[in-house]
Amino acid sequence: MEEEEKKDFSQTIAKFLPAIEKPTYKQSFNKRLMWTGVVLVAYIILSHVSIYGVKQASFEQFRFFEIVTGSKFGSVMTLGIGPIVTAGILLQLLVGSKIINWDTTKPEGRMKFQVWDKFLAILLCFIEGVIYVGAGALQVEAGMFTIILVALQLAAGGIIVIMLDEIVSKWGFSSGISLFIAVGVGSTLFIRVLSPFVDPSQPSMPTGLVWKFFLDILANNSYAAFTSLIPMLFTAIVFVIVVYMQDIRIEIPLSFASMRGFGRTWDLKFFYTSNIPVILAAALIANFQLMGHMGATQTAEGLCSMFACYDANGNLVSGLFYYLTSPRNLVGDLISGTLTSPETIRAATYLTFMSAACMIFSIFWVSTSGMDSGTVAEQIESTGMYIPGYRSDKKTMQAILEKYIPPLALLGGLTVGLLAAFADFTGAIGTGTGILLTVMIVYNVYEELSRQNLDEAHPLVRKFLE
Repeated sequence: MEEEEKKDFSQTIAKFLPAIEKPTYKQSFNKRLMWTGVVLVAYIILSHVSIYGVKQASFEQFRFFEIVTGSKFGSVMTLGIGPIVTAGILLQLLVGSKIINWDTTKPEGRMKFQVWDKFLAILLCFIEGVIYVGAGALQVEAGMFTIILVALQLAAGGIIVIMLDEIVSKWGFSSGISLFIAVGVGSTLFIRVLSPFVDPSQPSMPTGLVWKFFLDILANNSYAAFTSLIPMLFTAIVFVIVVYMQDIRIEIPLSFASMRGFGRTWDLKFFYTSNIPVILAAALIANFQLMGHMGATQTAEGLCSMFACYDANGNLVSGLFYYLTSPRNLVGDLISGTLTSPETIRAATYLTFMSAACMIFSIFWVSTSGMDSGTVAEQIESTGMYIPGYRSDKKTMQAILEKYIPPLALLGGLTVGLLAAFADFTGAIGTGTGILLTVMIVYNVYEELSRQNLDEAHPLVRKFLE
């Protein structure tokens, strides 16, 4: 009885939440591609629409936060995917620890999870809007009315992101969460590598590392040219490693029960939960960085709060959260011989935290997203297929899949966490985590597009994907 009341309450909440209706007919390839493009263009435009009442300032200290949440500080997209991801983290922790006893392996449990996930995300849009203003992340013009107006603009931007993500999920390809991160990192990568415009921190040099490299070569400054080359080199290395590991998988042979001699394979990727654990772990760390500014007071060295201290440029220099973030360029410091003991300890704690968080989130994601052994066995059974050499029933298939899926979730999550930390240590452009996420996102989108019916696609798109 209590379960039915909770279910009914979830359905009641769902009626009041803003939602995008699913298409009532099968979408063509071109139309889905169009909707994906429209949403990305809208997101980019909104990222350049400034919030009324916010002073112009440098947000360099929030660069990592911007990259992993696909946000743009000072614009309507300041919150980015932060509320969506934070809501997912909180709800997964509550469900995974059984504080909220929902069986997410069943459709009813997943429905409740999705409803409350969206409700919590919308609520967090308002809460984070207030926190951003109250913690001083944005410098707001004086006046209570302006402060309230800025907080409401931030919340509205967050809700728009939720709706844009839903449009992509239902009408386009991939997910908005992933694509928004990829767009942000991609633009950063393009600017840092190819931009010919002057770098504000070095008025005599361009922003693009390619141009810096050639200018240093012409000036016979080999060491400076080498330092420009290192970030590009490690970015390429991370790219190659991720693409290689994305293709590691276990192939489960299947046969049709009604047609002997015909079959296919069911692929279980090594990165079974894809980039989701990294997104959640990186967003958690980004939230830690934001929380470090709450209650901060001015000192002789900079700003200090209960959990973190910052220098005059807004960089973390000490505190608990200092040891949960990555060193700026561990490999570069190691090469130049400037690596210090605190940075070594910081690297070790960050590596441990990142790998453990990704592993835990990977396990939780399997149970809350319908990727567990039972659900996959149901999907295989519904296609009229079975695993050759075993009984063709759901329980047998589930027992076989149980040998692979939980270990893949565990090892895949651990490996992707270690890989993200390694990428961050290299000083790769757009942060190692950002590059890792972008490569995985682009690879997954490419695979998804390749599986579509390409008959209606533009010849250039078809040629690229085939």
